[in-house]
Amino acid sequence: MLAWNDQLMAVEVSFETGAVGADHTHSHTQCSYVLSGHFRYTVEGESTELAPGDSIVVPSGLVHGTICLEKGVLLDIFTPCRRDFL
Repeated sequence: MLAWNDQLMAVEVSFETGAVGADHTHSHTQCSYVLSGHFRYTVEGESTELAPGDSIVVPSGLVHGTICLEKGVLLDIFTPCRRDFL
């Protein structure tokens, strides 16, 4: 975790090639920004590939997950704060 308050949380997440962020859902709005690597991000069954500098916003309650295609790092921003991460 990089920073947080009640309204916002920033988390840096590192992935090895082939790592899977399993499909899940939560009540937080999430923005994922690719710092490095390549990812296939799936939201509600629709996939897109993301490279450094790309980002995606996942509205609250939607099923989403990712597969790391090339070792990399995501910057995930959540609103409100993910208390379950603390």
